[in-house]
Amino acid sequence: MVKLIHTLADHDDDVNCCAFSASLLATCSLDKTIRLYCLSDFTELPHSPLKFHTYAVHCCCFSPSGHILASCSTDGTTVLWDTQNGQILAVMEQPSGSPVRVCRFSPDSSCLVSGAADGTVVLWNAQTYKLYRCGSVKDGSLVACAFSPNGNLFVTGSSCGDLTVWDDKMRCLHDEKAHDLGITCCDFSPQPVSDGEQGLQFFRLASCGQDCHMKIWMISFTHILARIPEDQPEQFVEDWSEDDVSDWLCAQGLKDLVDIFKMNNIDGRELLNLTKESLADDLKIESLGLRSKVLRKIEELRKKVKILSSGIPDEFICPITRELMKDPVIASDGYSYEKEAMENWISKKKRTSPMTNLVLPSVVLTPNRTLKMAIERWLETHQK
Repeated sequence: MVKLIHTLADHDDDVNCCAFSASLLATCSLDKTIRLYCLSDFTELPHSPLKFHTYAVHCCCFSPSGHILASCSTDGTTVLWDTQNGQILAVMEQPSGSPVRVCRFSPDSSCLVSGAADGTVVLWNAQTYKLYRCGSVKDGSLVACAFSPNGNLFVTGSSCGDLTVWDDKMRCLHDEKAHDLGITCCDFSPQPVSDGEQGLQFFRLASCGQDCHMKIWMISFTHILARIPEDQPEQFVEDWSEDDVSDWLCAQGLKDLVDIFKMNNIDGRELLNLTKESLADDLKIESLGLRSKVLRKIEELRKKVKILSSGIPDEFICPITRELMKDPVIASDGYSYEKEAMENWISKKKRTSPMTNLVLPSVVLTPNRTLKMAIERWLETHQK
C-alpha cells in the first residue's frame, strides 16, 4: 500500500535534497534556504527557514545524533547548523572556492566530507571545524558520497562516472570508471555479508548512474586496507614479512622492484639495513635514479619508525621534515610546520600547501608560540 500523507510546498524553487533524523525532516532548495519540519505533524520549526547561503543549496544531511545539520552550496561553503535553535555552528569554505555539491557525516560524527564541482574533496574535523585533509579526483564534479558503516572508508562519485574509495586519512585506495556517464548516487548497505569460506566480511555498495544502470559492488575492508602498509604499525617494520615489504614497495610507486626484493628475500629487517652499495651490488639495481628513490623512501620509513618508537605526539612533528619541531610556525593553510622547512618550501616557488596541495592564500608565517611551549614541556618531561 502507498498512501500520500502530506505535501510540503514552502520552497520557492526546485527542492534539491531531503534528509531525515529521528525527529526531523530537512529540505534544501535552489531558493538558497534550508527548511526543517517536525516528523510528528510536519509543521515547520519556528527557526526555519535557515538562511545563510548566497546561492543554491545542493545537499543537506544530519549528523548521526540528529543534533547537527550540514548544508552545502554553490557559494563554496559547507555550513553546520544547530538543529535545536537554527544557530550557525561553523562556516567551512572549500579551499578552492568551488561550488560544493555533496556533504556527508562519518558514522561517529567526527568527520564531514564535502565534495565540489572542481573535483576537490575535503575531510573536515567536525569537532574543531578545521580542514583535516584535502584531495581531488582526476575528472568531473563530485556529486555523490557515502561512508562505510564502520567509518574506515568513504566513497565519492563523480559526474564523469568515476567511483573513488578513500580511507579516513584521505588516501586514495581505489579508483574505477563505474558508469559510462555520470554517477548520481551511491550508498553502503548497513550490514556486512560473509563469504562463508574464508570468513571474510564484505559490504555491499550501490552506485547509480546516468547510463540507466545501478551497480552493486562488494568491498572487503580486510583486503583493501591490507594494501596500505601505513596501516601496519611502522614501529614494527623489523617484523614485516616479504609480502609486507612488497605491499610497501607498491604503495611507494616501486612495483617494478617487487620481484627483485622477493628474489633476494628482503623482509622488514633487511629493508631497513639496505644501503646504496647493497642496492647496486647485491640487488643489481642498475639505475642510479631508481636506487636514489629507494634509499629516499627507506630513509623516510626509518624516520617514521624512530618517531613512532619514541612516542612523540604527531602534532609535534613537522609534516615536511617528519622531525620534532623546534620553531613551529602556522602557515595560511592552518597547519604548523618547522619554520626553516616551510621557508625553504616557499623559496622553491612552491606556493601550494604541503598538506592539501592547494594554493596558499598567503606566504606569511606566524610563530606558533602555544605549540612551541607544549613541545618544550614535553621535552622537559621525557628527556629527564
